[in-house]
Amino acid sequence: MNYKTPESVLVLVHTPDLQILLLERARHPGYWQSVTGSLEAGEAPRDTARRELFEETGIDVAASSLQDWRLANRFEILELWRHRYAPGVTHNLEHVFSLCVPDAAPVTLAEGEHRDQRWLPWQAAAEQCFSWTNRDAIVMLAQRGGKH
Repeated sequence: MNYKTPESVLVLVHTPDLQILLLERARHPGYWQSVTGSLEAGEAPRDTARRELFEETGIDVAASSLQDWRLANRFEILELWRHRYAPGVTHNLEHVFSLCVPDAAPVTLAEGEHRDQRWLPWQAAAEQCFSWTNRDAIVMLAQRGGKH
């Protein structure tokens, strides 16, 4: 079996007035999140962020357009998803990035991965996220006025 690497990215997509794009997981209705994804073998976090952004939303930007927060969160992998990782792997390291887009335009969802999308004001988006790291990143983005 090909196991996932326990290292991933979180990409906050937002507008200048802090509307945040959230995606609902297809297999887990009610689980709302920003763009996320695991690093592939030999891939740098910034390249993963660009790849996942395109795969999950259709947004294609140069890797240099992504803001690297130079922040990594270590968290326990939920039991729900542990089977995707090698036996004994219990924690993940998540690198945080953001992308400011001009407006809250619809995106092209990855079929089978996400079932819905919504743009929400940052407060509502933070409340909607099931992941504490995603929630905290949205709050940090707002505290810094959308700049990171």
